[in-house]
Amino acid sequence: MGGAEELMILPSAQLASLAKRAGFELVGFAKAEPIPGEVLLEWLAQGHHADLDWMAQRVDERLDVTRLLPGARTVMALACNYWHSDDPSPVARYARGRDYHATMRDRMRSLRRSLRAQFPGVNDYGSVDASPLMEKVWAVRAGLGTVTRNGCLSTPEFGSWVVLSAMVLDAPVDVYANPLDQDPCGRCRICIDACPTSAIVADRVIDAGACLSYQTIENDHSAPEPLREFFKETVFGCDICQDVCPLNKTPVKAGSRFEPRSLAQQSVRGLAAMTRAEYDAWVPGSALARAGFDGLRRNAAYALGAVRDAGARGVLQRLSEDPDERVREAAQWALTRLT
Repeated sequence: MGGAEELMILPSAQLASLAKRAGFELVGFAKAEPIPGEVLLEWLAQGHHADLDWMAQRVDERLDVTRLLPGARTVMALACNYWHSDDPSPVARYARGRDYHATMRDRMRSLRRSLRAQFPGVNDYGSVDASPLMEKVWAVRAGLGTVTRNGCLSTPEFGSWVVLSAMVLDAPVDVYANPLDQDPCGRCRICIDACPTSAIVADRVIDAGACLSYQTIENDHSAPEPLREFFKETVFGCDICQDVCPLNKTPVKAGSRFEPRSLAQQSVRGLAAMTRAEYDAWVPGSALARAGFDGLRRNAAYALGAVRDAGARGVLQRLSEDPDERVREAAQWALTRLT
């Protein structure tokens, strides 16, 4: 293809139909214009990315999608609902079913095949939360939702129970969306008050290092001691700020891809006592693989100590002699909470 100017303008309604046929529930289109640097750079400068060093890499590409796809003209923002139930679980809702990365990649591949069949010559760049593409920014620009005070994207259809992806195209479409002209939060600060670790440090600004999602998933070291008492029923991720959000009061049940699996249905004590064989049987295809066998047991030990679960003394004593240093240290800390 010599350039997007050689193509006809793509019909957004047809593209949206292809995306929904591929399994995406929300679709919107934004012009592929650069993102102002302050959207990312100020947050990085304040150190709110903790040790997520990859967030500070390839910044030019994050702020300008033409560096990812030369000649980019359009960003198609895509979202899927993942809420399935309010059943109690120490696992955040997005991670209870099949790994959403795999689900979204499957749908992206299907969309790409349809796109190339119907619009040959159009080039694309797809992302599912694993490339320097700021999906949340593009979702806002494409009119899918609004960033709320807890830093999540909230959509009119599904609240914030959505996972995102995006596809960049080197052709224009006939209709671009406008960002939603509303602030759904108003003066509400329920999420700020509910966050046990005060990770929402300013309006729509999250300190990753203080967030339980970061600590239970991304932190490969021992959790800071002042944060451990807040793990409680949290072993992988955290939904507190979404659970309390009034915009999430009428959730819609997602499809079977997000139906909870065995690993997400275990109790905290069950996860702490999990054997390697059980982990190997439960984890394939699950986002919980990100924390790993030792990371999940470390988190479970913190959670048992946080609630002072005296009935877990036996499993904690076993974990206090575990070969993994992080697991040992977490269990030893938890045991001190039982005395």
